[in-house]
Amino acid sequence: MATRRIVVNIPTENMLAAEYFYGEILGLQPLMDMTWIRTYGNDHQMQVQISFLSEGGAGTPVPDISIEVDDVDQVYQQMKKGGFKIIYGPNDESWGVRRFFVEDPFGKTVNILMHR
Repeated sequence: MATRRIVVNIPTENMLAAEYFYGEILGLQPLMDMTWIRTYGNDHQMQVQISFLSEGGAGTPVPDISIEVDDVDQVYQQMKKGGFKIIYGPNDESWGVRRFFVEDPFGKTVNILMHR
C-alpha cells in the first residue's frame, strides 16, 4: 500500500476568496471544479507529508497549513498588498528557512516558507 495524495479540505461558501489567495497570489491552478468543491494544485511533483507539531517553532503557534514557495519575500509583499493579516515574520529561522505566517480568508494560519 502506498499513500498517493494528501488533501487539505477547508469549508467555505466563498470560492472567489480561495481563487484570489491560493490561485492568484500563490499561483496554484484549479485542478477540479464541481461548483461545490474546487481543488487547487500545480503540475509539479510534490512530496507527500503530514506533520505533527507541539508548537510552530521559535515560540509561534502551530500553523494549519505550510506552503513552500520559491520567493517568500515576493509572496509576503503580495499578501500585504492584498490586505491579509500577517501573524508572524518574515523571519530567517535557525533551522534554515525564511518564513512568515498569514491568515487566509477562512481564518487558517498559513506558514509560507522557503529554504535558504
